[in-house]
Amino acid sequence: MLFYRAALDLSRSTLNYVAGLVRRRRRAIGSGWRLLTPGRQALLVLAYLRKDETFTEISAGFGVSAATAWRYVEETVMLLSARSPKLAQALRKAKKDGLTHLVLDGTLVHTDRVRADLPYFSGKHRVHGMNVQVIAGPDGTIVWTSGALPGKVHDLTAARLWGILRELERAGILTLADKAYQGAEASVVITPYKGRDKPESQKQANRAHAKLRGPGERANAQLKSWRNLRQLRCSPSKAGHIVKAIAVLQNHHATHTTRG
Repeated sequence: MLFYRAALDLSRSTLNYVAGLVRRRRRAIGSGWRLLTPGRQALLVLAYLRKDETFTEISAGFGVSAATAWRYVEETVMLLSARSPKLAQALRKAKKDGLTHLVLDGTLVHTDRVRADLPYFSGKHRVHGMNVQVIAGPDGTIVWTSGALPGKVHDLTAARLWGILRELERAGILTLADKAYQGAEASVVITPYKGRDKPESQKQANRAHAKLRGPGERANAQLKSWRNLRQLRCSPSKAGHIVKAIAVLQNHHATHTTRG
């Protein structure tokens, strides 16, 4: 096997943040000596999530076994996922921050599934994957991400199952969503008009809706900039935790990059 040096397009602050979580975890459970320091474990996990190298590749680069790399990733992803806010908490913060509106959108995280696994097959995207609901701010900042449901689940159904519509109504924050959410039982959720030959007033309303919703939909693109989410090779049951972990990392990275 050949080795080479590579760069990771993340800040030192992000590395220190993850290393701090690992360090506190080791201290809490009384973990003794490990092959990698908290900083090296954090770097391994960030490289795995950002660049989507296999456990064989990533473990060779850090001088540990593939099994050890897997355990480090599992542990750290759960630590990060636990830092993700609950829905009600995220909406309260959005309201406190004075956000003018939110954007609700679903994304499909592709998975390695066979065609026999029908619950994971998305008819809309024609691939296997997991449905994740994402709430973003007007500028595309990730406000909240849901757990993962099989790709066969419709966006509106997923929003109902996660209690998103109920919490949005309770928070009273105007939320823009695409046509997949038409029929939502929440007066604050606004969707575009459907149908052909619409009057000019509805066409103008749809254009304004798309203009406001567009920047918010950048949140999904930010999540997919972490290559691990482009094609998950792990159990679909872990998809939700990985998305939440990456959302925490993306927000931390974006915040500290802006400050810098």
